Amino acid sequence: MSKALLDYILKKEHHKFRINAPEFAEEYKEKGLSPIERMTDRFEKLCSLETPHFLPEEKICFVRTIKNIPDCFTEDEWAELKDKYFIHELGYLSNLSPDYEDIIKCGLLAKRETANEYQKRSIDAILGLVNRYKEEAIKEGKPEIARVLERVPAYGATSFIEALQSFRIVHFALWLEGNYHNTVGRLDKYMYPYLKADMEKGLYTEETALALVEDFFLSFNKDSDLYVGVQQGDNGQSLMLGGIDKDGNEVFNLLSKLCLQASKNLLLIDPKINLRVNKNTPVETYVLGSELTKAGLGFPQYSNDDVVIDGLVKLGYDREDACEYVTAACWEFIVPKVGADVANIGALNFPKVVDNALHKHLLTSETYDDFAKEVKKEINAECDIICGNLKDLWFVPSPFMSVMCNNDTIWNGGKYNNFGIHGTGVATGADSLAVIKKYVFEEKSISKEELLDAVDTNFENAPELLHKLRYEAPKMGNNIDFVDDIAVWLLDTFSDALKGRKNCRGGIYRAGTGSAMFYLWHANEIGASPDGRLKKEPFGTNFSASIFADIKGPLSVIKSFSKPHFENAINGGPLTLEFHNSMFKDEDSVEKVAMLVKSFVELGGHQLQLNAVNLETLKDAQAHPEKYQQLVVRIWGWSAYFVELDKEYQDHVMLRQEYTL
Repeated sequence: MSKALLDYILKKEHHKFRINAPEFAEEYKEKGLSPIERMTDRFEKLCSLETPHFLPEEKICFVRTIKNIPDCFTEDEWAELKDKYFIHELGYLSNLSPDYEDIIKCGLLAKRETANEYQKRSIDAILGLVNRYKEEAIKEGKPEIARVLERVPAYGATSFIEALQSFRIVHFALWLEGNYHNTVGRLDKYMYPYLKADMEKGLYTEETALALVEDFFLSFNKDSDLYVGVQQGDNGQSLMLGGIDKDGNEVFNLLSKLCLQASKNLLLIDPKINLRVNKNTPVETYVLGSELTKAGLGFPQYSNDDVVIDGLVKLGYDREDACEYVTAACWEFIVPKVGADVANIGALNFPKVVDNALHKHLLTSETYDDFAKEVKKEINAECDIICGNLKDLWFVPSPFMSVMCNNDTIWNGGKYNNFGIHGTGVATGADSLAVIKKYVFEEKSISKEELLDAVDTNFENAPELLHKLRYEAPKMGNNIDFVDDIAVWLLDTFSDALKGRKNCRGGIYRAGTGSAMFYLWHANEIGASPDGRLKKEPFGTNFSASIFADIKGPLSVIKSFSKPHFENAINGGPLTLEFHNSMFKDEDSVEKVAMLVKSFVELGGHQLQLNAVNLETLKDAQAHPEKYQQLVVRIWGWSAYFVELDKEYQDHVMLRQEYTL
């Protein structure tokens, strides 16, 4: 690793090169330009405005100097578009995993031969910028960089450094075009042949190859502050390692190991590391992953091939494509190269549907089964609303992304066009139903009226009942079948409610166990809940226990959260566990965490993420942010610098349980 380059980036010294681009939308409106003409023209303009700069000792170049990406449409035009179409998020393509492998292998000039007018112009624009970088490298006496840029990305890469540089440029171009949450895909699978060939030629040792991977990883962090989602750090630069290929062969290789090591050495939030594992994954791989968790980055996030692949096949994906799955920006499962799934297009609020049934049907339900039927109806009704709103989906055309996906109109869809629906607050919903079943209908120790009054008054007049429901009632996460079976039923009911529905692009709907930011937003849609959760208290993030639940320990949690039929709810959404960082003071504790992850996989869990935290450190960081600029935490499906988060997200991290083993 170049310490000079790392320090330069950490001090944000390259920000001095940044300028603001002018606005184009009014000009485009006056000229009456089509959406694809606007995107192409904007990309050409932005490429021409970019100024080549080289950072100290870098081997992988390209840094954003245009700070902003001006919109292609005026506010009035967006209003008209939203009246006519369903616009997802910003309206620009996101959360795709393009075909980096093909571009790196063949080069952009080969793609240009069969490209349409807009694709050719986009290719020419980025290659023009590459040429200016090459000329500047020659001018500044950087012949090695110039030689690489002479080759890529115009032509296919012939070496590891060329392959890495080619990736950096086309990844950079996707952001500059205005796409976002641009993922990385199976880097160790498509990059390893270049490293292997160079290693066999004696061009690298493991040590020098690691240094180059570290330089490459630093390139993800040069501009990541410009790629902001819901919060700073939510930028979607998600990288997948390991797993099996279409022939069942293990992909994990030397490059996989170097990527884990580079991330551990740099302690930066990008790229976000995901690790595919299965029942045959050796313990050593889990130890490497746990060493990275020990570093406090909130990754790797684990995905279980044994569950995910079969689940995707059950949903209609060809097995060959399912075997290549990666994650979107957070954790949703997508297929590289050919998929155009919108994996985060909506969300179901489990506690809200329980709350609806509670207020409309509890008093008239004679048995728990009667009440459960009403909850099922509420879930179906909510799915009707969600799916009913998702009509006439429209994305802004993206010519360069279409080059990267080998699809002239990728914005109109691909081989797979499925919509993913999150499932928020599963534990709160299950715990609430467990209270109703146990105390109202079975024991009859709490009357229906008493429970309703307590919920509606935020338990202000029922402190003893609050304590009973909050701390003594069965909670998901303690491996209690009584409540866990309800969670299984909730997820099955959710997936059944989406089954058979076709979306506006001919795809299906995928139920999931993730929450994204909805663990805060959805919690504000209801008051208190029967499980003892108070008004305005958030749900657990993603697929996790309630934040106030008295949990026995992490082993009981993974047992509880491994029970659902994930093949029916395979959109993604990890079990999230927070470990006190004291857990990682010796090798023995790292191995214990590794074995816990292995047990989760063997139990049939589908996705897992771990966070090493220290509450006292977080409190001090909130009070003195200047002392903790590189303190990293896991938020929902991504990691961020703690001090850059809004206070509500910081507070939620501090509320989560810290486990030990």
